[in-house]
Amino acid sequence: MFHPSSEDLRPEAILHALSDPERAAIFAGIAGAECVQRCSVLADTGARIIPKSSLSQHFKVLREAGLIRSERQGVEMRNYSRCQEINDRFPGLLPAIMGAYGLGTAAA
Repeated sequence: MFHPSSEDLRPEAILHALSDPERAAIFAGIAGAECVQRCSVLADTGARIIPKSSLSQHFKVLREAGLIRSERQGVEMRNYSRCQEINDRFPGLLPAIMGAYGLGTAAA
């Protein structure tokens, strides 16, 4: 799986990834969690259950934008946020985006 380095994070990729309200809700769930989140836990955004195929695509976009890191553990995919790396590179970007949605992040 592709995970961009901190130096390769681009604000336009982050903005694109978080432009979708479902992806923003998924990211908020990962960033606000006290522990690493399994993909299946994040399928329910409250408004609806996201189909597995759509969920996989959302994770890919979030991962390739550098918002999350995914690791395979057995048959499960575990995800954790890269909030600190993003905030170090682009201070205030994530709190501003997530605040516009009314969502918080752990690093906000």
